[in-house]
Amino acid sequence: MAEAADFQGMRIPPARRWLRRTASLITGVPLVAGLLCGPAAQSAYAAEEPTGSRTVDVSLDTLTPEAPGKKDKITVSGTVVNKGRQTVTDAHVDLRVGPELLGRTAIDEAAERAGYTYGVDAPTIDDKYSVEFPKLVSGVAYDFTLSVPADALNLDDDDGGVYQLGVSLAGQTPNQSYERVLGIERTFLPWQPEDVEKKTRLTYLWPLISSTHLTSETGSDEQQTPVFEDEALAAELAPGGRLDQLVSLGRDLPVTWVIDPDLLATVDAMTRNYRVKAGDSTVAGKNQAVAKRWLSAVESAVQGEKVVALPFADPDLASLAHKGKSVSGSLSHLQPATEVAEVTVETILHVKPSLDFAWPVEGAIDSSIVDVATSAGAHKVIARSDSLQDNLPYTPTAARPIGGGTTAVVADTRLSTAFQGDMTRAGESTLAVQKFLAQSLALTLQEPENQRSIVVAPQRVPTIAQAQSMARALRALEPQRWTQPLDLVAAASAKPDADANTKVPSASQYPAGLRKQELPVQAFEDIRETQNTLDKFKVILTFADRVEAPFGRAVDRELSTAWRGKPVAAQQYRDGVQSYLQSLTEEVQLIEKSAVTLSGRSATIPVTVQNQLVQGIDDLVLRLKSNNPNRLHLDGDRNKGVAEQPIKVEGGHSQSVKFPAAANANGQVQMTAQLYTEDGTPYGRPMSFTVKVSEVTPTVMLVLAGGVLLLVLAGVRMYTQRKRAAAAEAARSDQDTSDTESDVEGADEQPSDLAPDTGPESGNPSGAGEKVDR
Repeated sequence: MAEAADFQGMRIPPARRWLRRTASLITGVPLVAGLLCGPAAQSAYAAEEPTGSRTVDVSLDTLTPEAPGKKDKITVSGTVVNKGRQTVTDAHVDLRVGPELLGRTAIDEAAERAGYTYGVDAPTIDDKYSVEFPKLVSGVAYDFTLSVPADALNLDDDDGGVYQLGVSLAGQTPNQSYERVLGIERTFLPWQPEDVEKKTRLTYLWPLISSTHLTSETGSDEQQTPVFEDEALAAELAPGGRLDQLVSLGRDLPVTWVIDPDLLATVDAMTRNYRVKAGDSTVAGKNQAVAKRWLSAVESAVQGEKVVALPFADPDLASLAHKGKSVSGSLSHLQPATEVAEVTVETILHVKPSLDFAWPVEGAIDSSIVDVATSAGAHKVIARSDSLQDNLPYTPTAARPIGGGTTAVVADTRLSTAFQGDMTRAGESTLAVQKFLAQSLALTLQEPENQRSIVVAPQRVPTIAQAQSMARALRALEPQRWTQPLDLVAAASAKPDADANTKVPSASQYPAGLRKQELPVQAFEDIRETQNTLDKFKVILTFADRVEAPFGRAVDRELSTAWRGKPVAAQQYRDGVQSYLQSLTEEVQLIEKSAVTLSGRSATIPVTVQNQLVQGIDDLVLRLKSNNPNRLHLDGDRNKGVAEQPIKVEGGHSQSVKFPAAANANGQVQMTAQLYTEDGTPYGRPMSFTVKVSEVTPTVMLVLAGGVLLLVLAGVRMYTQRKRAAAAEAARSDQDTSDTESDVEGADEQPSDLAPDTGPESGNPSGAGEKVDR
């Protein structure tokens, strides 16, 4: 034999193979008759064990090369598994090539066909390319590999086309001892032996997007150490991880990189010290080396390539358009997210990205989505052909004007969704790759004289297996026999097709399934509350950017497309951001006071402001109000009973502010203290306390004054009495001296003439302080 097949199994002599082929054709007739039986017979047939061409499961695992040339040898490998209860004997695996599939719809229909159909499926090629098995035991997988030169397939050497390639297994079972087709798998063989004159310019988007991993929390240190929800991102970045695979595969492919700057910022945060949540506390992150290696690989991969940066955190444009517009302030986040995106990409990757593209989920658009998408400065919207549909016999160029200076870049739906299935099974991946190549060739052959620009926008977050399948398909196109690569910026600038549809669908035409996944109105109300809290908080800080930056980016993440289909996780993230921000605002507060007793007519009332933040606060005003200014008023305003003082407190300190007060009456007065920002917005909760006023009535004051007067009068009277007593004592001394002298001079007088020792006793009371001798 000139060409031997690569196979596992035994070879059947040529004479026997000829008899077998004849039997296959003969036994095909009763199979067709069975297909034409009535519904009852078909129902009974289906209820039994797998029979007919579904008895054996044929899996096609590899087909190389995927797009063969004239001189190539096509190699096919796979497995066969007998699903029936009976052993299959005299089995053989064969290739069937043809018929040529004309048009993209024919490819879709062929992909949906199951089971062998006599007269539709092509006959097998030469017997010498078969793989034979003496028997197939039920439930056991048997591998096969066969090779055949491309020129042995009898394909057209001049014109290209897409052919159906079938791999079938024929054999017989004990209850039906004649050869028949027991299993078949179909795929597609794109055949373009010579380069076409006008190749399709193909743009393939390569997304680097992930879900949210970084929380709004940061450490209180100078570096503001970031806190991660978990270490799941590290697994994606590690060798063999999803993001690692995307970078290593994409670097060698002609693609346009579409990057969420949040992913870059998050990985960049991992390159330094970071913390990871562990219950109610955090632990040190340990994957700095992994993050540095991945960022370095990305930077190397994108050098010299086109990079499109989405707004920071990849906001859900459809949710904003359908739900967010009803909540004030929701759209205001897009412009800052776009500005941060540019700075982030340039800083980390050292390339200047394009910011001119908006990418709604799955390319589904309506007029409101376009309005929102372009509100932040983008002039090009990546749509998809199942949203902006055309009624043309061919696929038009992707770019088309849709009004207002906006260009819709319409990605091809068939090519964009080619790898959305489970690509972990080799058979599924091979079928997806062959169908992608077949569709791309069929697209080119629709109007070979009309060169067109086609865009492929795959799923945002492809799995590892999906990315590997995408890469296989792009590598198969490298010979550029019918396509040539083009970046997205150039594709958006291509000359539009005059016949292409430019009418944007209405909101009622937006897919219901996608609408169900949108963020609810409550999400945007939560976001507004967080933003309002942040706005009130940052105005009092001496270093507002330490809070504004992390929480501003956290709000961006709350709007992310990544939350679609994850309503509980999205709500938990929003609650976590608001709760943490609220806890920070409460670090600046008034210290609670107990009741205060005010004795006297005037005094000062102290109120303490505590700042437990690591940075100082300023631009705050403390306002104290008396609820009864007629009884107790504060210095400054007797009518309103309100006084205020500016507040400035260093981080980790407290400040006691004293308010002069004056009392007019006895009793209790309720006081209210409240912090305000400079624009008069209340900050934090008010603090109330009671002041007890006592001993300040007019009667009390008169009694006190009378007591003082009595003390003064008593002192004066005591002084007067003491002065009188001293004068009387002096007079008595003078009298005694005079009497002594008389006695000396008149010694001869009679005793009866003697004067008394004292003067006559007075009946008046003695003077104060006076001493009385008895």
